Amino acid sequence: MRILHLSAVKNWGGGENHIENLCSELAVSNPEIYNVIFCVKNGAFHRRLKQSNLNYITAILLPKFDPRFFIKLGQTCKREAIDIIHIHDPSAILLAILADKFYKLPPFVFSKKTSFPIKQRKKTLFKYNYPKIKKVLCVSEETKKIASKGIEDKSKLITIYHGTNLQSKSNQTPFLLREKYTILPAVKIIGNIANHIRAKHLDTWIDVADQIINKNHKKDFFFIQIGTFTDRTEDLIHRMKELNLEKHMVFLGYTPNASNYIPQFDISLITSQSEGIPQVIYESLYHKTPVVSTDVGGIPEVIENNHNGFLSPMHEPEQLSQHILNLSDNKELQHKFKENGYLKLINNFTTKNMALQTLQVYKNILQDG
Repeated sequence: MRILHLSAVKNWGGGENHIENLCSELAVSNPEIYNVIFCVKNGAFHRRLKQSNLNYITAILLPKFDPRFFIKLGQTCKREAIDIIHIHDPSAILLAILADKFYKLPPFVFSKKTSFPIKQRKKTLFKYNYPKIKKVLCVSEETKKIASKGIEDKSKLITIYHGTNLQSKSNQTPFLLREKYTILPAVKIIGNIANHIRAKHLDTWIDVADQIINKNHKKDFFFIQIGTFTDRTEDLIHRMKELNLEKHMVFLGYTPNASNYIPQFDISLITSQSEGIPQVIYESLYHKTPVVSTDVGGIPEVIENNHNGFLSPMHEPEQLSQHILNLSDNKELQHKFKENGYLKLINNFTTKNMALQTLQVYKNILQDG
């Protein structure tokens, strides 16, 4: 079996982490299967893959539908005798379709990793219902439910949770957060890992800090945000300064192996307004760092409110703030969340389970012809 994993994303995020985890797990569990990643040349994913042992091929993608990208994709599939193309982001679907028109490609599998609805436009619906897409792998039941409104053949929809790679964990970092930012031992570190995109709604993140530091006058908290800067970053930093939070908050920007910093957080805070299931939740459960999160997308399928974390509706900084204050003062509750979260992760959300389930999908597609 020869699988090509297709990515047209230029940044590094949870979707690319999923590809890396899937290929790494399959290399261990089924080394006879050939996996190769086809990605954007000189993008963040390409730079990361250079440091790995994974197989990869790159192509230039400047405009959105660069012919050089889909032509090389078609040529690669023929040369490498690819059996299945696993498409990992919406932008890559159209590129695969264009390549298929010229090269008659093998069957497609598409991973739906977000809870964004499929737009009810003719061209979009054509793309998602392209006949070569044999299965749509949804990151959560909520994502599956939302995707079903745009997928005509509901039997194509399957839920496979991504999970976390238990073999690749580390807490090694170039520096310690408390030392670098002179954070006293009594001060609680509230951490977040997310790229500066609309779905993560980092304005709520700042609102939570404002609520705790300025309105509740709790100065023993420090907020650390890790993630790639975008055109939204300038406004976020401006708001931080406007609210006089500079002494209580820092934006690190893109940081390699960001999840290694999670053990240094006292609480992981997720303020997203749209999600599949963010990888940072799985990583936090593994490192036994309590989670306070919004209840969007598939997050409630992992975090059960008051059992292994706290949940709040999106855009509710007051409730998120209260959860943080309640949790930070309650050692017994912290212990409960840590133990329950770790147990649920190990039993349900590992990349080993994800790889086995995905491999079975591949086999079924090839068996069905």
